[in-house]
Amino acid sequence: MKKIILVRHGKSAWDKPFLADHKRPLAERGLRDVPVMASRLKARGINPDLFLSSSAERAIKTAELTAATFGYPKNEIISDDHLYHASPEKILKIIHHLKDRYETILVFGHNPGFNELIELLGGSIDNLPTSAHYGFKFDTDHWSEISNENSKFWFYDFPKRKL
Repeated sequence: MKKIILVRHGKSAWDKPFLADHKRPLAERGLRDVPVMASRLKARGINPDLFLSSSAERAIKTAELTAATFGYPKNEIISDDHLYHASPEKILKIIHHLKDRYETILVFGHNPGFNELIELLGGSIDNLPTSAHYGFKFDTDHWSEISNENSKFWFYDFPKRKL
């Protein structure tokens, strides 16, 4: 069984309006929410074996903060330029090419691609908030075979959810 957790980057800073979108850092709220959400993942007993991130600064920082919670080596986070504002089809294509030795992956990225991917895989969401997690399980042992036909909703969590 393969498992994917989509992790939308933390809230980004907009205090420098002329900064290129790709270079935008996390805002204070993002820096606060991401470790809290990572701790919630860890409390679920989730043990990711791959961190795959968009190359955008805010996504990489979200991945790094999450990795720190899990003790996952920062230098093993895979950054992929193609995940930056990728379509759901592009995200799936990247995942389809992963090595089957990975069982549980965290994918750090952006909307609208994540919203559309959730819908494509049979999930339902109006808007995946910043720092939120949306998990799927797939009834297959091969990344190349994941699709909406073998997907199952796993969980959804977001920073403002009351515990």
